[in-house]
Amino acid sequence: MTTTGTVLLRSVIPARAAWSATVRAGEELTLTDLHGNQAVDFLVYEARDTAVRYSAPDTIQAGGGIFLSTGSVLMSNEHTPLMTVTADTCGRHDTVGGACSKESNTLRYGHHTWSQHACVDNFLAEGARHGLGKRDLVSNINWYMNVPVEQDGTLGIVDGLSAPGLALTLRAETDVLVLISNCPQINNPCNGFDPTAVEATITGTSR
Repeated sequence: MTTTGTVLLRSVIPARAAWSATVRAGEELTLTDLHGNQAVDFLVYEARDTAVRYSAPDTIQAGGGIFLSTGSVLMSNEHTPLMTVTADTCGRHDTVGGACSKESNTLRYGHHTWSQHACVDNFLAEGARHGLGKRDLVSNINWYMNVPVEQDGTLGIVDGLSAPGLALTLRAETDVLVLISNCPQINNPCNGFDPTAVEATITGTSR
């Protein structure tokens, strides 16, 4: 996938790790699934006022569906656009599966999983660097995660649709703060039971 502009930042996010960055209006953030089948949990806030943040209900209502791909607009809780998916070689991404936590791991997979690292831990640790706390965590996007919905409303977490090198690009519609948890989950197929690194690249005009 090609993007326009100068590379302003390129980071390889290790398996299970957290990452954050400010993406200014007009800049693009590309997330590349380096090894395939790796879920990338994602939150986005308006940089100047983090009380304005990604809203799953607003995004789903605006897009007319629960899956994201090229053309999808990430809407805020004030129904304003935060970012737009401008390119996507995977094709479908999740808005309803949520972030794994110690509590959900214990409920789903047994008490022995309590000590396992989880996306909520990543979001809290990385968010704290920007003055965010638990009350600032909202329902997140799961890039590359395959969460089909059955006719009876049941959600599944199944093998991903992604493959090595697939990527998606988001254009910032305003200055935004992005938080990422490169999902550490090992108890379901969302990461192929083997979390791997992803790459984040910000492009635009020189700052």
